[in-house]
Amino acid sequence: MASDPGSTVPRRQLGRFLRQLREEAQITVKLAAEELEWSAPKIWRIESGATSMRALDVEAMCRVYGAPADVTEALKGLARETKAKGWWHSYGEAIPAWFELYVGLEATASRLRWYEPELVPGLLQTEKYTAEVIRVHFPDISEDTVEQRVATRVERQAILTRTRPAPPILDAVINEAALRRPISDRAAMADQLNHINKVSEQPNVSVRVLSLSAGLHRAAMTGGMFIILDFTGSGEARNAEPSTVYSGGLTGSLYLDKPHEVAAYNKVWSSVVSSCLDQRQSRKLIAAIAKEYALP
Repeated sequence: MASDPGSTVPRRQLGRFLRQLREEAQITVKLAAEELEWSAPKIWRIESGATSMRALDVEAMCRVYGAPADVTEALKGLARETKAKGWWHSYGEAIPAWFELYVGLEATASRLRWYEPELVPGLLQTEKYTAEVIRVHFPDISEDTVEQRVATRVERQAILTRTRPAPPILDAVINEAALRRPISDRAAMADQLNHINKVSEQPNVSVRVLSLSAGLHRAAMTGGMFIILDFTGSGEARNAEPSTVYSGGLTGSLYLDKPHEVAAYNKVWSSVVSSCLDQRQSRKLIAAIAKEYALP
């Protein structure tokens, strides 16, 4: 049996972070290679995620780039995961915001297929809805922290309207139960649903509702939300970025990019979409539920 080459997700993200550190330090690839006594092609392979890394090599690069100790330790840990079969990450609050792995993937994806059974997808949330989700999830954090996290979410949403590079396609499937589960401010919930319909008018955004009347469905067997991230050229070339499945959890997040893993989720996605209302029907149902929340 061939050895498992491991997930490409940590390699890609490690390369991305190391490139960012190098650029922030205003160090060229040539200079970095000279300082490390490596070849320039080796730096390029590392930064493109084409090769696994030893923690000692990451430590050497971080030293040349002047990275803080906490970032160095985080990246050394990431290097150790480059041969993991299925990769989970769970880092503490000390890790810088730019280390958030999913955000890096989201920003570079050409298409996001997002299934949500419990909540409005993050890229479609209003500020008030996001704030309440954060307060429920983290009941002990300060309001200043809530505001910071809401601002981060709003910043992420800008990818849907950016001009360069082209914005990703967002195909969202939302369980009807999530639309009928209100936040404490009913008027704000109505605004949230109307916001979904407004965003869905963008040519790169599609929202479909999985109605309760659809009955049992295959996505229920996945255990929760999931996002399939596709990248330009996925599967069309040897060095193309492979599609990746992201699934969030309470203590960590799972990234899957093996062909058979992605294929399994593709089948679930196709099955669920076939059970959904079409876009026109979905907008109509969302608008009707919004009116219910707006009633006194």
